[in-house]
Amino acid sequence: MTKVIINTDGGSQPNPGVGAWAAVLRYGEHTKELSGGELYTTNNRMELMAAIEALSTLKRRSEVELHTDSQYVKNGITTWIAGWKRNNWKRMERGKPKPVKNEDLWRRLDELCTKHDVDWAWVRGHAGHTDNERCDELCNEVIGRLTANSTKAERQAAKDAADF
Repeated sequence: MTKVIINTDGGSQPNPGVGAWAAVLRYGEHTKELSGGELYTTNNRMELMAAIEALSTLKRRSEVELHTDSQYVKNGITTWIAGWKRNNWKRMERGKPKPVKNEDLWRRLDELCTKHDVDWAWVRGHAGHTDNERCDELCNEVIGRLTANSTKAERQAAKDAADF
């Protein structure tokens, strides 16, 4: 089975605001960088999108070592998701059931994880991990480009259309 090492990052400036995701995939001597963004989103959505987009690029079942600097993503996919699914995508907040935030993305990520053998690892962000730092650079480039190439009215329209 193919072994792929993936590093991901995501963020928005401000939060919520203009956002970006990035991934660095390594397979043997091959490296692939991916990035993208949205005019209005959240840090958590971009962290999830980084993992989703990276796993979506894999053409065949792979053994994946996926590194994220998001405890939200790592804990969500390895621990919390089982309870969410068992409780019909509900979480408890102050003793009351509430919809899982970012359910659409969690469902996509969960589906992708059934297609690969994914081992999730948390890395501390901004701690000198080369591929995590590269992902951060890619995110900042995308946020800069999206901000420079959009108007305040376009960003406001994206905010008004957001459904998260």
